[in-house]
Amino acid sequence: MHAQGLPSDPSNPSAHMPATDDEIREKYLERAIRELNSLTRELQACPHCPRGQEMPVLGSGHPQADVMLLKHSPLPSEIEEGVAFYGRSGGAIMKSLKRLSIDPLVVYGTLCVKCPLPDPSLADPACIARVVEELAIVSPRIVVVMGADALSCLNDLDIPLAQPLQPKLGEIQHLTPMIDALYTPNIDESLDEQDSKREFWASFRALGEWWAAQPPY
Repeated sequence: MHAQGLPSDPSNPSAHMPATDDEIREKYLERAIRELNSLTRELQACPHCPRGQEMPVLGSGHPQADVMLLKHSPLPSEIEEGVAFYGRSGGAIMKSLKRLSIDPLVVYGTLCVKCPLPDPSLADPACIARVVEELAIVSPRIVVVMGADALSCLNDLDIPLAQPLQPKLGEIQHLTPMIDALYTPNIDESLDEQDSKREFWASFRALGEWWAAQPPY
């Protein structure tokens, strides 16, 4: 029995304790996973694009990545696996990240056109606009926009507080007040010829300089 006038111990001592930074990050991560899973189900059930029985190609990587990679449309290897950046381009990106000392676990890759279509121009604008949802869920600090088609697609989206990106290879720009952007050539068109490889790498390595300049958590 407690003395009269003294407060008793709370039945749940942790109820009034402030959450730690790790606990807060864990809650945000859990929410991002739920929201990406919900987006996946909506994409798989979407009737707008003429993809027949084939499934959409989904984003891959950390649900709350610092770096988001954006291509325009999938290659056959990505369509077969249903995962963005699967195959040759993904392998090249992994090697490039290693050279730049960037942990692949802080990266998320996705596509503007997620449906496997013979002509990407057949994609429904409402489906392409799902990229805005991915940006909101993942909340990256930088988006690497690969190729002119992806750049045009991103500029056409209704992203809150966004400003148009310019086709300036290897230059860090501001997409929104909270998200930077880097424009590079399309990785899928840069792997078969040495000059194209050099052009891609010359642009992509700006990501390493940007990453090294970021303050630690």
